[in-house]
Amino acid sequence: MPVNLTRNAIAMMNSGDVNSKPLVQVVDIKLIGNSQERYRFLLSDSESTQHAMLATQLNEQVRTGRVKKGSIIQLIDYICSTVQNRRIIVVLNMETIIPEYEIIGNPKLPTGSEPEANKSMPNNNLLEPSTRSTNNRYSAPAPANKAQSFQPTIQPAYQPPPNYKIQGPIMKNEAPARIIPIAALNPYQGRWAIKARVTAKGDLRRYNNARGDGKVFSFDLLDSDGGEIRVTCFNAVVDRFYNVIEVGKVYLISKGSLKPAQKNFNHLKNEWEIFLESNSTVELCPDEDGSIPRQQFSFRPITEIESAENNFILDVIGIVISVNPSVPILRKNGMETQRRILNLKDASGKSVELTLWGDFCNKEGQKLQEMVDSGLFPVLAVKAGKVNDFNGKSIGTISSTQLFIDPDCPEAQGLRAWFESGGRNTASISISKELMPGGSKNEIRKTLTQIKDEGLGRSDKPDWVTAKATVVFIKTDNFCYTACPLMIGDRQCNKKVTQSGPDSRPYRTHLGNSFPGSWRRNLGMLGKGNVFVEI
Repeated sequence: MPVNLTRNAIAMMNSGDVNSKPLVQVVDIKLIGNSQERYRFLLSDSESTQHAMLATQLNEQVRTGRVKKGSIIQLIDYICSTVQNRRIIVVLNMETIIPEYEIIGNPKLPTGSEPEANKSMPNNNLLEPSTRSTNNRYSAPAPANKAQSFQPTIQPAYQPPPNYKIQGPIMKNEAPARIIPIAALNPYQGRWAIKARVTAKGDLRRYNNARGDGKVFSFDLLDSDGGEIRVTCFNAVVDRFYNVIEVGKVYLISKGSLKPAQKNFNHLKNEWEIFLESNSTVELCPDEDGSIPRQQFSFRPITEIESAENNFILDVIGIVISVNPSVPILRKNGMETQRRILNLKDASGKSVELTLWGDFCNKEGQKLQEMVDSGLFPVLAVKAGKVNDFNGKSIGTISSTQLFIDPDCPEAQGLRAWFESGGRNTASISISKELMPGGSKNEIRKTLTQIKDEGLGRSDKPDWVTAKATVVFIKTDNFCYTACPLMIGDRQCNKKVTQSGPDSRPYRTHLGNSFPGSWRRNLGMLGKGNVFVEI
């Protein structure tokens, strides 16, 4: 069936047109890139050709064969950028009109195209005038008077939001950038803008390295197409935007730089990360955009956590069946924090321990404990929990974790319905250390009598056990000792020191050596009750 392509489409796109939604033909496809799969097209309007890069979210159309050499496609969303002194079309969205068709017309490369472009095409004679028979897919098209014309729809020109402020005359490259999806961001674009909602905001952190002191914070964005990306700000840029950014608000962001995401600290499914600079713009969108969700989850059933790797970041949702009290924990760096452990279960028949750290214990953790103590069993959604595989699998919170109690989402509603219809009384097997069947000694609870009868803790190597008991006596005399205040790296020694003179100085170390004079002066100020070490 003869087809008319959009006349002069290549020339119009090279001139800056982004609204005509032209009908073009794919005359070549090439897979490029080492670190990431990307496809390069050679597009034709039957007279001219132009190289184009396919946005990564459209790769599936090539893999599944929906788009191939000869396909007739309509470009829905696209831009034309200059890369290394040549023009390249970046295809952000498209529609396949005819999956397979013969090469139309006599397309030739436009003037100024890369000289080696033809070398990337395995069949260069596609650009030659066709003289083959009509039963060949590359035969010449039928006469134009019998051609069927596909009229592309017209996309209205982008209008900047009303809150975009133009100060002074618009100079070159100072006009509002065109809004594109987050998934389409790539280094081939010169100017871009994204409209997205802030789903998480990190704390302001300070650091010190060879370049000096600094500060940094980051926040996560989600757009209407489900694309997510992290934005990071350093030093002076922090002062500009830290108080501006609010979780849940929608912003228009432009003039940032794209760099590869640091996967050790960034769990989002995006290979890029935005770094805001001194000329970057962040503008609040005053009108609520209902097309952008407030949060996006990718829940894993608890049973799948068993096979997850250590330190893996995932989303999980479950019914809170128990909450333990918050307890203080001394970290390796000598700082004290809070820890609270609760248990989640879901319809997979498994349960898992969730460990809350720091502020999570006093905020969401306290609310969960009050709900469970009152007979309520809330649904808890965990965004970006970290898998721990020490003695079974468990989940822990990190700085970027978010907790949602009884969230309004289909998964929570389905879980609540299952629990109320009988799931409450369904037994579940814990994948965490407390109830692991056949586990080692520290994975199974022991009574105090069992510990004594089995002689645990009396060998050269330590025996680890879990016990639940009631405190019936607390020794009040000699509950502390004078500890060594010396710093070993970033932590205090804390080993016991003994008095070696009648005047309470000097002290002897746990190694039997006296302290130098300066240390003795510091230790002379110490006494019973001044330095505490938990026994």
